[in-house]
Amino acid sequence: MRLLLFLGMIAFACVLAGSYGMFHNQISYAVGPDYFYAYKFQQFRIPAAQHGPIGAAMVGWAASWWMGLVVGVPIAAMSFGIPNLSLATRAFVTSAIIVVVLTLGLGLASLLIPPPMAFLPIPLNVSDPEAFGQAAMMHDTSYLGGLIGLVVGVIYMGYKVRHARRTT
Repeated sequence: MRLLLFLGMIAFACVLAGSYGMFHNQISYAVGPDYFYAYKFQQFRIPAAQHGPIGAAMVGWAASWWMGLVVGVPIAAMSFGIPNLSLATRAFVTSAIIVVVLTLGLGLASLLIPPPMAFLPIPLNVSDPEAFGQAAMMHDTSYLGGLIGLVVGVIYMGYKVRHARRTT
């Protein structure tokens, strides 16, 4: 039973991460569509007929679902330290939501900072380099946010495991 729960948690984390990527890319596409046309659509081999918000969502899924493994496996593994399955599941879901909120918050916060244009390789066919830079920075910051979220999620799960052991 516990192994099935573990696998379900990882599947949930992958779906959550992929869905986050789809949502995130709707925002970054709105900010800098050139980032997708000049870079991401080719990188992920999105057919020309799907270039636009649908293609951005496809890129978001492909670029993000695997972060569910990176985040989900350690946090789900830590859930084994909570004997009660219901509490373990709740702690896992809360931890996963914390990761998503931190990742989104940092990604959105990056839009408030001018991109470091001197350090960004801007393709020649980009019509709005600043918007391209904002979208690129949002993407990079979101990966960093995911890793920071992982650390916070692990800390939170560690707290829940310690609490569960004290009360058992």
